[in-house]
Amino acid sequence: MKKLLLIGVIGVVLASCSTRTGHLTGAMGRPVYHPEIPMGMVYIPAGSYQMGENDMDVPFLHQTRAKTVSVQAFYMDQTEISNNEYRQFVEWVRDSIAREKIYAGLEEDEDAERWINYADMYFDEGALEYVEYDPSDRELNRSIFSLNWDRRIDYSDPDVVPVLADMYYPQPERYYKRRELDVRKLMFRYYWIDLREAAKRGRVNITPNGYDKDGNKTVDEHRTLENPVHPFTEEPVGQDLDLGQVINKKGQNNAIRGHENRQRFIIDEIINVYPDTLCWVRDFTYSFHDPMTNMYFWHPAYDNYPIVGVTWVQAKAFSVWRTQLLNSWLVAMGDLFVNDFRLPTEAEWERASRGDLSMSQYPWGGPYIRNEAGCFLGNFKPMRGRYFEDGGFHTVKVFSYNPNGWGLYCMAGNVSEWCETAYDESMYEFSHDLNTDYRYDAMDWDPPSMKRKVLRGGSWKDVGYYLQNATRTYEYQDTAKSYVGYRNVMTHLGRGGRDITKEGGEEIRSDIELR
Repeated sequence: MKKLLLIGVIGVVLASCSTRTGHLTGAMGRPVYHPEIPMGMVYIPAGSYQMGENDMDVPFLHQTRAKTVSVQAFYMDQTEISNNEYRQFVEWVRDSIAREKIYAGLEEDEDAERWINYADMYFDEGALEYVEYDPSDRELNRSIFSLNWDRRIDYSDPDVVPVLADMYYPQPERYYKRRELDVRKLMFRYYWIDLREAAKRGRVNITPNGYDKDGNKTVDEHRTLENPVHPFTEEPVGQDLDLGQVINKKGQNNAIRGHENRQRFIIDEIINVYPDTLCWVRDFTYSFHDPMTNMYFWHPAYDNYPIVGVTWVQAKAFSVWRTQLLNSWLVAMGDLFVNDFRLPTEAEWERASRGDLSMSQYPWGGPYIRNEAGCFLGNFKPMRGRYFEDGGFHTVKVFSYNPNGWGLYCMAGNVSEWCETAYDESMYEFSHDLNTDYRYDAMDWDPPSMKRKVLRGGSWKDVGYYLQNATRTYEYQDTAKSYVGYRNVMTHLGRGGRDITKEGGEEIRSDIELR
């Protein structure tokens, strides 16, 4: 009898654990997500505001006409990216190159294998079999296993010095025989997905002499499932797959398409990551800035000052690296991916700069650029060039002055900041009012006007007009300036209400309570 009772209890328990209820319950076993603000960032809730000039258009540029826009919630760096933060990126690139060289260059296999994360056996999905680790086949091992970042590099180690010799300047290029890192070798390889190109259907109908494959005259270039190959290379430039292959009884399919090969949307780029320290000399003719060139990026005295001399492309590469740095750690902790770090759109930047003051002229409100004690509220060029009157000669530390309403420092002055948005004088006229943005991926052969990217916030060398929330200007994406820096943003996962603590978690049935 006891055995029957025990069997019955076990049966009840097993039945209660079953996920088959016959009702719509949603996918089971999904993790609970609680949004967390990334370290060093502040939360800016979703909202609408009046983007553009709130006062008269002083220079009569007619490029920032007032427009109501809505922006989804995001996180923004509390400060501009500092020299020390960017140096972490540079040193990561340096150390990754060094680890590659050490693993490939050490003579003894036992010494080399300490620089790679290896296992006794590796499952090769392509061969559907386990492959034993072979210490002598380093090229194969490197294609399979990742570098060992737990082992620190001693650059003075006698075994390591000869292997890394070519990472330093050769003898004829050394200054007073100093053994200095050759920054030309600091090349970073990264990837990003071109989602806008991937979102297009089919491929552009490219036909020689304006005729299709059947000899019919083509009037316009449209996208279709069936297109001839490129007339010059005779290679397909990418084609959609028809995933609605099964025709239903009414002669229709589900109209779903998929890309034949998504690899063409994964962009592979290589870039040198070291900032252009000579920008201090290049930017100002008949002006003495040699000490800033020699010391600004590497000396500890400037660790908490904003990074400058970084191009728009380098800032984008930094954002990709920062994303992978965080997501790799989250996966190692058994957590989920989050959205990418990136440069802010122009609309996001202005939303953040206004500090929840919809009609404010400056990040601190306005309309004046001094406080009631007569002190300047930002680092810029005051009083016809008396640079030090605001407390800073060139740049100042990223936590200088008071933050705005969101808790963001130096949104006006110090350094101008790169935005993701491509610069166009008429952008306010044609852009959407939902997450307003305009992008253009300029190529080397494009004219300079197509390489302009938006700058916001004004800098230490600008007059007060450029400190206004609505003032927009530009710089070319492949130029590095001593007065241009940047900060990152990340799109919030969720509704984006003002109280972030009320979002996420399975215990919250709804993010919105109607009263």
